[in-house]
Amino acid sequence: MRFENLSSEGLDYLPCRYGASKLMFRGPRKKLQAPYIAVLGGTETYGKFIETPLSEVLQQATGVTTVNLGHLNAGIDAFHKDAVVLEICNKAKVVVIQIMGPQNMSNRLYTVHPRRNDRFVKASKFLHSLYRDIDFTQFHYTRHLLSALRAQSAERYGMVVEELQAGWLSRMRMLVSEIQTDVCLLWMSDRAPDENGELDPLGHEPLFVSRAMLDDIGRDVSEVVEVVATRDEIDAGRDRMIFSPLEEPVASEMLGPVVHETAARLLQEKLGRYLG
Repeated sequence: MRFENLSSEGLDYLPCRYGASKLMFRGPRKKLQAPYIAVLGGTETYGKFIETPLSEVLQQATGVTTVNLGHLNAGIDAFHKDAVVLEICNKAKVVVIQIMGPQNMSNRLYTVHPRRNDRFVKASKFLHSLYRDIDFTQFHYTRHLLSALRAQSAERYGMVVEELQAGWLSRMRMLVSEIQTDVCLLWMSDRAPDENGELDPLGHEPLFVSRAMLDDIGRDVSEVVEVVATRDEIDAGRDRMIFSPLEEPVASEMLGPVVHETAARLLQEKLGRYLG
């Protein structure tokens, strides 16, 4: 692992915005001149602790400008309500959407912050009625909330997961329908979508998304690329990650640059016919 002590951040992510969007993306800021590829996603797409993230590797491989629209801790909500993001996507040659879990989006159970989607804001009346024995004022993050719900009642937690999964399918269909160009879904994880980790709130991203869900939404897009990282690939990238000592626990949860390079290679193979 490579520690960087020059600043608390380690890497300069050159944060930038596009147009009137309130979302902060990783730079360098790209000129939105056709043709270009747009990549939507969460912390992995952003490339936290990675010097050359997925979008930059893909740009080098294809020779086509690739806009990193990854946003830290983002869920689907961060994008489908942002008119600027949708405009950028609709003018792109192709859009890559990293599969994000449903825990970081507002739903019938709880509301999340509109931009910091991992922040829990409030529980709905439905969730209050389902868990009358929990004080929801103690929670600030969605994972903390879900951990507590699971610990309180496995049966009721199963209902929570089903609700989140149904909401995810609906929101993903909405996002895909708003993008008027070719869309490629990117599954990038250290677990396969077939593996059943759905009831573990501290499991591997993307939480709760199953093979059936991926296949369902996959019928609405042009391509689906699956990248299942091996332990060797993750370990091989650790020494190339840049972070401060205090950031090591968070960095250890990231897939790393080797996995990003694998994803870029597979995307290049799939997207070639859309790029002309």
